[in-house]
Amino acid sequence: MDIRRRLGLNVRRLRRARGWSQEEFAERAGLHRTYVSGVERGVRNPTITIVERLAEALEATIGELAG
Repeated sequence: MDIRRRLGLNVRRLRRARGWSQEEFAERAGLHRTYVSGVERGVRNPTITIVERLAEALEATIGELAG
């Protein structure tokens, strides 16, 4: 599976486990909701800096997002 798709699925799974909407999660990560949507769908190619922001907002490790 493509790393972008795997990252997106893991972000979506962790976000939903916390009961957050995309909008709420995006706000916590300091990103736009449409950007988060693109990441979750695997169509965005986020930089490692953005992946770090996503992980911090989810209180997860980068490895959890990429694994």
